[in-house]
Amino acid sequence: MPDRIEDSAISFGPFRLFPKSRLLEKEGSPLHVGGHALDILIFLAERPGEVIDKRELVKRIWADVNVDEGSLRFHVAALRKALGDTGKSARYVVNVPGRGYCFVASLAHAAPPAAQPAVNIAPPRSLPSPLSKMLGREEIVEKISNGLSLHRFMTVVGPGGIGKTAVAVTVGHRRSADFGGRVFFVDFGPLRDASHIATTIASALGLTISAEDPTPALLTFLKTGPALLIFDSCEHVLDALAPLVERIVRDAPQLRVLATSRESFRSDGERIFRLFPLDCPPEREDLGVAEVLAYPAAQLFVERIAQSSAPFQLSAEEAPLVASICRRLDGIALAIELAAGRVNAYGIAGTASLLDSRFSLQWRGRRTAVPRHQTLAAALDWSYDLLPPAESATLRRLSVFAGPFAPEAAAAVAAGDGLGTSETLEAIDSLVTKSLISPSGSRTLRYRLLDTTRTYAHGKLNELGETSQFARRHAEHFRDFFERAEADTSTPLPEWLSIYGAELDNVRAALNWAFGPDGDAALGIALTAAAVTLWVRLSLFAECRERAKTALTALGDSGDDRIRMQLLSALGWSLMYGEGRAREARPILETTLELADRLDDKDFRLRALWGLCIDQFNNGQFGKARALADRFANAAANSSDRTDLMLGDRLMAVALHYLGDQNDARLRIERVNASLHVLAEKPKIFPLDLRISTQYFRARILWLQGLADQAQALAARNIEEGRANGHALTFCSVLGQAACPIAFWSGDFEAAERHGAELLEHTERHAIRLWGLWARAFNAAVVVRRGDVATGLPLLREELNRAGDARFLPRFLPLLGELAACSGEAHQVDRGLDVIEDVLTRCNDRQELWYLPELMRIKGELLLKSPRHAGDAEARFREAMEIANQQGARFWELRGAISLARFMIGAGQNAEALAILERACGAFSEGAGIADIRSARDLIAQLRT
Repeated sequence: MPDRIEDSAISFGPFRLFPKSRLLEKEGSPLHVGGHALDILIFLAERPGEVIDKRELVKRIWADVNVDEGSLRFHVAALRKALGDTGKSARYVVNVPGRGYCFVASLAHAAPPAAQPAVNIAPPRSLPSPLSKMLGREEIVEKISNGLSLHRFMTVVGPGGIGKTAVAVTVGHRRSADFGGRVFFVDFGPLRDASHIATTIASALGLTISAEDPTPALLTFLKTGPALLIFDSCEHVLDALAPLVERIVRDAPQLRVLATSRESFRSDGERIFRLFPLDCPPEREDLGVAEVLAYPAAQLFVERIAQSSAPFQLSAEEAPLVASICRRLDGIALAIELAAGRVNAYGIAGTASLLDSRFSLQWRGRRTAVPRHQTLAAALDWSYDLLPPAESATLRRLSVFAGPFAPEAAAAVAAGDGLGTSETLEAIDSLVTKSLISPSGSRTLRYRLLDTTRTYAHGKLNELGETSQFARRHAEHFRDFFERAEADTSTPLPEWLSIYGAELDNVRAALNWAFGPDGDAALGIALTAAAVTLWVRLSLFAECRERAKTALTALGDSGDDRIRMQLLSALGWSLMYGEGRAREARPILETTLELADRLDDKDFRLRALWGLCIDQFNNGQFGKARALADRFANAAANSSDRTDLMLGDRLMAVALHYLGDQNDARLRIERVNASLHVLAEKPKIFPLDLRISTQYFRARILWLQGLADQAQALAARNIEEGRANGHALTFCSVLGQAACPIAFWSGDFEAAERHGAELLEHTERHAIRLWGLWARAFNAAVVVRRGDVATGLPLLREELNRAGDARFLPRFLPLLGELAACSGEAHQVDRGLDVIEDVLTRCNDRQELWYLPELMRIKGELLLKSPRHAGDAEARFREAMEIANQQGARFWELRGAISLARFMIGAGQNAEALAILERACGAFSEGAGIADIRSARDLIAQLRT
């Protein structure tokens, strides 16, 4: 359970481990250990002296994520390093060959720590605000709250409108501090497609996930610490939700789930808590005020009257009527609130008489025989019949919304046909006071219908034959809304997402109607095209791809070419950014370009050219990529939008960088950097942040040119900017394109390990597959460079093999070079030479020249270790230096000079070695702290003595 006060410490050596708090201390101070490494330690320490099979460990730590033993070895190595377990003195984790791992330290269980002073923990954003007063439920809230300490999965079961959500929210706020504020409220009420359950949960957790199956990423997040998930209104998605809940409860040991539903999940481990109606006054003629108000149902009724009008005091004459109303409404909280909302207009006696006329006598005394939802439906019927025509029409029309909606959207959809905009908004205000509409808990004003109210009102819409009319208006509104959203390029991304991202459920609902049997496919096609920006900025590339395919199928061969161009562009981009080397992306983008040229559409011509250029990068055709970058620059030259020119320079800088022309690449990227201060809007055709993406490529180029201090400082700032930006895919590039490689090349392997671990955790949390593959291979290379060749080299080879075709992405090239170099260090020279020859062939065939000098140097080092080829090493070192010099890559030239100088020292040519090193070091005006500069200067000092 998550309470620290009950978390017993496990002591071993200088360490204390608090499993439930996920805290490891060394000599009283917290010791940072990666999330998976800590999971391994906790699991092993809970079973000391027992050999745990590797497969069992993998299954426990990674659940059903496809992780092999290589990742396990990597995290065990990280754990041993953190514990100082070198195998020479202190031993804690032992590998039993062929079997698994065993925790061998002597353990001592300490008493739980003293209770810490209470701290104020901010309530999580997804949890609705608590009720000002919870009437008649305090004992129930306490029972459920305490029950969460004993049971990991509880379901509050009861009829609609009985108060299940209010109870669950109150419990969430009460237990928030125990879970460190990690209490998340997931409303399934708006959800109509059960296939979106996992992405709905991810959204409530604040995760951006672009994978087809978000479940592994959800598990990764939920394993990071104690958390409480509140799943609300689950009854319509039980079949799909039940197995997912079983899985996350099983695989995330610190997780608690509290669900509300009209029926139980019937799942393993579920603890059911039935929520019964509020206690009502008995049926007795002599009931007094104090006696009536002793019952929670009457308390709720009177309080809601006071809230909807002025201060209210119950009289002795009215007390029996209130008792009767509460009984007739079966103590259902929502029904009571609806009745109380009418007292201001009709008085208590009038309300009671209307209630009597609406419910027949057979409802009285047959509570157990009549389904609770029918009682609530009757209460809603009664309340609906009391509404003025403007309010009843407004309520019906608003039922087409899925989830919360803005006042502007409500007016756009519900106004018309005799209702003006102001009249509609007045009706909404009145419906709020009658508890038929609730204000949403977001910062900006939004409304929502309770799920039962929405279902009821939608039934009325169907009865009157109005569904298609207002579903169409709903879809038309969001088509227009997202056409404006695409043009809104000045709003910062976090704010943009808070405005437009909140409408994802409404977009899905509108598209489901539009492409349904009674819908309008043409309207669905237009809405799909308008919503592309939303999916791209949420990194929902899989959903974008499937929605675009649906729209293109509906469009057919004879549809509008402009719409076809927009949809093909969306499909091509979703393939390119979502799947990397997707073979079908290129022909789709080429067709997009043909249509853009035919229609003379500048924006989509640039989008298509950009996409085609990135596709060529992904597929290693760098000469073709440069040609496309030239075409982009020419197309942007006449643009009135300055950001198009900046994008052209950025695209060309990347192409030149990969082609090995660092000097011209620097000119282009600096030109973009110099213009960033005038960038007032987000480029229309670029899905990432132009400022951030410019800086990580700029840092790479600066590094290769020998400006190490500037590159390192820029990479550090870029990390902070990337974190603040909040875009998952952008932050992957921040870490993978600059922070990780620059730390690695500088010889700061501690920083490299830190950045690599952060990248891996980030990709697992957001399910970004391609960068996850790279992160695992990079982390293995770091293990080797930190001295553990026996663990790291097999792991590096394994991870690169697992990457499959992704190895041909440019980001993997240095890792292949490291595989060759590390093979040589492990005395596998022939194997290393085979790797280097394959990679050199790849580079020459694809004009992927930026890393060529380093590959030549690595080949020279391998040749030195081979008696048959040692004589060729010098030529390779000189070739590496010459190519690096031509490219303006001083860093590669320095590395080549160090290798050549060492070779010459071995041959007794000290004077020439000194001259080579002095010339290479003289080109550097900064970077005194990086490993290669230190090595070169140490050699110079030796040669001068």
